[in-house]
Amino acid sequence: MPDFPPAAPDEVVLPCSYNLVRPPDGSFGTRLPNGSGTGMVGMVSRQEVDLGLGPFGVTAARSLIIDYTTPVVNDYLRILAGRGRPEVDPWGFLLPLAPLVWVGLVVALVVVMAIVLLLARCLSLHSPALAPYVRVLLQENSWLPALWGWERLVLGGWMLAMLVVTQSYTGNLMSLLAVRYIPQPFQTLRALLDDSATTMIWEYGTASVNKFRTAEFGILREVGESEAAGRIMFVLATEYLNILRGLVRSGTHAFIGEDLTARVLMAQEFSRTGRCDFYASREVFMPFLFCMIGPKHSPLVYSVSKRITWITEAGLYNHWMDSLSSNWTVCERAPSRITVRTRLGLGNVWGMFAILVVGNALSLLLFLVEVLTGHHLHSLLTVTSSWT
Repeated sequence: MPDFPPAAPDEVVLPCSYNLVRPPDGSFGTRLPNGSGTGMVGMVSRQEVDLGLGPFGVTAARSLIIDYTTPVVNDYLRILAGRGRPEVDPWGFLLPLAPLVWVGLVVALVVVMAIVLLLARCLSLHSPALAPYVRVLLQENSWLPALWGWERLVLGGWMLAMLVVTQSYTGNLMSLLAVRYIPQPFQTLRALLDDSATTMIWEYGTASVNKFRTAEFGILREVGESEAAGRIMFVLATEYLNILRGLVRSGTHAFIGEDLTARVLMAQEFSRTGRCDFYASREVFMPFLFCMIGPKHSPLVYSVSKRITWITEAGLYNHWMDSLSSNWTVCERAPSRITVRTRLGLGNVWGMFAILVVGNALSLLLFLVEVLTGHHLHSLLTVTSSWT
C-alpha cells in the first residue's frame, strides 16, 4: 500500500468513530419534484448523515440537494442474462448455405434454363432438354439425349458450378451436425426491448432509472414506456443474488446493472457452482461518473475528495474491484458453441423428415387434382362426342 501524503500544515488528523446507517427504503435515492430526496440521497440532503458512501451516479437532479466528491470510477451498464442450454437446430441442414445462396441457386437455375430456351428458339431447334439441369442440382442420375455443342457447354458449366456448391454444402453440413449452440440473445438493449416475453430487472432508485424515466426520445424513452407496460421489475442491491439464481438463470428475466456489479455477481456464482450460467452483453450503455456524496457545502466533501484522489491514482480501487471479480474472465470468454461427438437422433434431423412429409402430402394432393381433372376432361370429351 502506498504512503499517503502528509497532512497539510493547517489540517489536523484526529482519530474518529463512525456509524453505518441504512436508508429505510434501501435505495440510493434521487431528488423528487418537490425538492426533497429519497433513499440515501434524501438522508444526506436532510443532514441526517454526514456522508453517503455509494458510490452514486452523477445527475443534475441530485446535485441540486447534495454535493459530489471527486469521482471514484467511471462505469456503465450491461445486460446480465442466463446462458441457455445447448440446443440442436432441427433446420440445421439449411445452415451450410446462407439464405442468399439458396435464393441465388434458384435464380441461377431459372436463368440458365431461360437462356437454353432462348438460344433454342433463336436457332429454330427442337425443344431443349431442361430436366437434366434440375437433376444435376439434386445430384440425380440423368439420361441425356443427343446435344448440340453449345448445349454441352452450358450443361457442363452448370455441372461444374453445382459440383462446387454441393461439395461445400456436404462439408459444412458434417461440421454443423456436431455443433451445439448456447443461446445468448440479449447482446444489445434493442434486442432486450424487442423480446416482450422477457422482464427487465433494474435496481430501485438509481441514477439510471431516473434517466430513462425522464428521457423524452430515443431508446431510453422506450425503456420508460416498457415500465408502464409492466415489463420492468425493481429490486434492491441486497436482493441481487436471489433474483440472479431464481429469475435470471431461468431465462424469464434479464438484469441490467453496472459493469462492475455484473462482474462481481458472475464471479461469485462461478466460485459457488463452478459453472458459467450467465453472460454479459457486448453492448454497454448509459455511462456515469460515480462518486460519494455529502450535504451541501460540507467540509467533509473536500477532505474526502482528496483521499479518493490518492486511492484512485494509486490504482487501489481498481485493484480491490479486480480481486472481487477474479473469476469474471472465465465466464467472459465462455464459448457460445460447443462440439459434441454423439449419434444423431430424431431431434437433430426432424426438419428433413418434415420436408419429406410435406412434400409427399403436396404430391398426393397434386395427384388427386390431376386424377379429378382427367376424369372431368374425359367426361367432357365423352359428352361432346355423343353430341356429334
